[in-house]
Amino acid sequence: MRMDEANLDAIIHRGVAEIIDESEFVSLLRKGKPLRLKMGFDPSRPDIHLGHVVGLRKLRQLQEFGHQVILIVGDWTAQIGDPSGHSVTRPMLTHQEVVANAESYMKQFFRVVDPNRTQTVWQSEWFGKFTLADIVQLTSRFTVAQFLQREDFRRRWDAGRPIAVTELLYPLLQAYDSVAVGSDVEFGGTDQKFNLLVGRQLQSMLGHYPQQCFTVPILVGTDGTQKMSKSLGNYIGVEEPPQEQYGKIMSLGDDLIVPYFELLTDTSETALAEISRTLDAGENPMDSKKRLAREIVTQFWGAEEADSAAEHFERVFQRREAPEEMPTYDLSMIVGRDGASKVRLTRLMVDAGLASSLSDARRLVQQRAVEVDGERLVEDMDVRNLKPGSVLRVGRRRFLRLIQGV
Repeated sequence: MRMDEANLDAIIHRGVAEIIDESEFVSLLRKGKPLRLKMGFDPSRPDIHLGHVVGLRKLRQLQEFGHQVILIVGDWTAQIGDPSGHSVTRPMLTHQEVVANAESYMKQFFRVVDPNRTQTVWQSEWFGKFTLADIVQLTSRFTVAQFLQREDFRRRWDAGRPIAVTELLYPLLQAYDSVAVGSDVEFGGTDQKFNLLVGRQLQSMLGHYPQQCFTVPILVGTDGTQKMSKSLGNYIGVEEPPQEQYGKIMSLGDDLIVPYFELLTDTSETALAEISRTLDAGENPMDSKKRLAREIVTQFWGAEEADSAAEHFERVFQRREAPEEMPTYDLSMIVGRDGASKVRLTRLMVDAGLASSLSDARRLVQQRAVEVDGERLVEDMDVRNLKPGSVLRVGRRRFLRLIQGV
């Protein structure tokens, strides 16, 4: 596909935080030579979320114009743990954990990026041959003072918190990846800027043409304040079921509607301007959220699943009807167990996986987040007062139908 000025403008301006150096990057694109686009990931967790998708979509756009994605599996750096944005030393993973996470991650990665235009390589292909002399030579090219310029290192240093020597190695190893694969452009979030620049510097030191550093914005999570993160529980996973994805998007604050459209969809600039206008005018944001939810779910699950998720949301959350399908729980499994004459609803909630503990279940009841057949509970109750066929609802999305075994 030929890149015209409109395509070029979208690539360098929409969903972009910073390009170093933008003029060099544009010049490379205009030459028409296929570029090697590097993006590394540390499989420290087995799942990816919409925050990762922001950068992956940019890679996919460039693939459409003939450029090659080089996906680096950080099987060495993952065992160190990237300290970016963290205030404490991160735990190291075993090699087995890294490999298992990588397999899951790559399957999800290719939900966005074209696997036929992607080369996947593992760091161990080059670091497995490294000797102690190679490591010493690599570390000699940078100073501790340079690394303490990085915000998270400097913050921890000033606060007297520990910084492991292995963490100082992380940017060096990521930088050497760029040398090993001949990276023309490296992609990452704004929290990766320091690491990307170290790669650019190391390439120059070794006589290579320095890579361009392409950073994308950090996506705010469903809490509306912090970056999307599984550890913070404010994420939307790419492999979450359609109904979960749709419901989480519908729960977003109104101020996130336009950023999510901009970073995660192909909605036109004209349409974006109209959405912004309606929101600024104080019009009901429901229609815009539904459109956003439908577009994102369609990306990962298709239009039919998106339609089904939309219908489920309207039935369950707008009309407050019970969903057609839900888990069931056999009352005979808990009533009278261990000779008890009474079993409380909170115990059933824990057994059914609707609460993590009895204290969590009691908290949910006290917060009036528990309903039985559409009526909110104000206090705990005896399970014997429930009847087969009753529907238990906890929060907005968790349902359970009670049955009686034979």
